[in-house]
Amino acid sequence: MPNPNTFLYFAYGSNLLAKRIHINNPTAVRKDIGKLLDYCLDFNKYSDKWGGASATVVPKVGEHVWGAIWEIENKNLASLDKQEGVHLNSYQAKDINIKTKSGKNVLCRIYEQCKLPPTLQPGEPFPEDRKPSLVYLETIIQGALESGLPDTYLKMLRSIPHNGNIGDEAFRKELGILLSHKV
Repeated sequence: MPNPNTFLYFAYGSNLLAKRIHINNPTAVRKDIGKLLDYCLDFNKYSDKWGGASATVVPKVGEHVWGAIWEIENKNLASLDKQEGVHLNSYQAKDINIKTKSGKNVLCRIYEQCKLPPTLQPGEPFPEDRKPSLVYLETIIQGALESGLPDTYLKMLRSIPHNGNIGDEAFRKELGILLSHKV
């Protein structure tokens, strides 16, 4: 039976990394990994904090997005919404079923950008204004490794082009981000 004092949150971006999610949501406990079916990972709105486009999920039949399932105390819901920019209409929250690695469906809170990016055609490269920064992409990759996401998904993440921005050194150190991609 679900705990009435907590909610489940599906993270697919920087909140895959424990150090990142714990900055604003100290009660978060990683419970599992899972995938969001019939969506794909994309990048769109520029983030001043990260120095590049931020991640979102976009409906796309037959695709899927892997992520971490976090259990978070209800008292952190407002801080998670604020971190995701719900109050600025940057992201909207919704509850959706996530398929766990064992095949079970669990209802999780997710965030998607309010303004979805234009659809890229197969083989079409990310436009410059939709590339994530190097530090943001590395945060996602290190969080994916920490979460135990599948190797095939990690390979896809590593293939995403970035804009070369390495971000603020103090913030990188706070998160423990080591830049493994070439600038």
